[in-house]
Amino acid sequence: MEYKDYYKTLGVKRNASEDEIKQAYRKLAMKYHPDRNPGNKEAEEKFKDINEANEVLSDPQKRARYNQLGESYQQWQQRGGNANNFNWDDWFAQSPRGGTRVDVNDFGDIFGGGGGFSDFFSAIFAGVQGYPGSGRTSGSRRSTPQQPRIVEQPVRISLLEAFEGTIRILQFDNKKIEVKIPPGAKTGTKVRVSGVGPNRSDIHLVVEVDKNSRFERKGDDIYTEVAVDLYTAILGGQVKVATLKGDVLLSIPPETQSGKTFRLSGRGMPLLKKANQFGDLYAKVKISVPTMISAEERMLFEQLRALRM
Repeated sequence: MEYKDYYKTLGVKRNASEDEIKQAYRKLAMKYHPDRNPGNKEAEEKFKDINEANEVLSDPQKRARYNQLGESYQQWQQRGGNANNFNWDDWFAQSPRGGTRVDVNDFGDIFGGGGGFSDFFSAIFAGVQGYPGSGRTSGSRRSTPQQPRIVEQPVRISLLEAFEGTIRILQFDNKKIEVKIPPGAKTGTKVRVSGVGPNRSDIHLVVEVDKNSRFERKGDDIYTEVAVDLYTAILGGQVKVATLKGDVLLSIPPETQSGKTFRLSGRGMPLLKKANQFGDLYAKVKISVPTMISAEERMLFEQLRALRM
């Protein structure tokens, strides 16, 4: 059985902090999530490996046990041991068996993906048929009590979904659970679902808001550009400004310069958990110069230029 380097899987150092591990996991989970790679078996397997690595390295007890195995495995290799012939009997006899126990079948993609963890994981933390210390047949459940823990699962939403609020469907143990992501959610927002994970653990959906080509979000405020034709910029008038709730009219005063920013109060993002409170929208003027002008228009512009000289 091949040794799995969970640190390498997440791309972190062996002394990585909990935050570094969490950040690495979220980044990779977003990249290889089945929702972003439909039908891609390679990405699906990679996603499973990432989840397995995170399950171990994000839990202090599992990480300590895994690190202990790593030291024994390195010593075994240094003595010329074959990677596929590691002496599991010696390691199990010498290593403590305490700590949190898990059932490897309890974990999978809560958005409908399948698959438990690898035989390597099972050999260390749960035991499967054929490995020392398993004490059970494959597929049977342990009766040893387990400490509930928090399981984090990244979820991507669009900026419009973050503005309006949205719903995601969790699938766990053949049950479907609707989870509401509230208006105003931002990257890093955690939505807690209590008692639905393995051993009645909580699941935290960690929100990642996708970038938008038209709007830039900064906190609860929204920034955008508004095209203003040359004549309106000089003479004044009204232009349409796109917002997340639809177009609104903006009054442009005469002699408005390109780059001027207007604040539209209350047209930004809803404030999380604060009813009827919104950030602002900032619209930056971008003056559009007319093209393909006629001979008559050119003559008039020449006259205007002469007046300014």
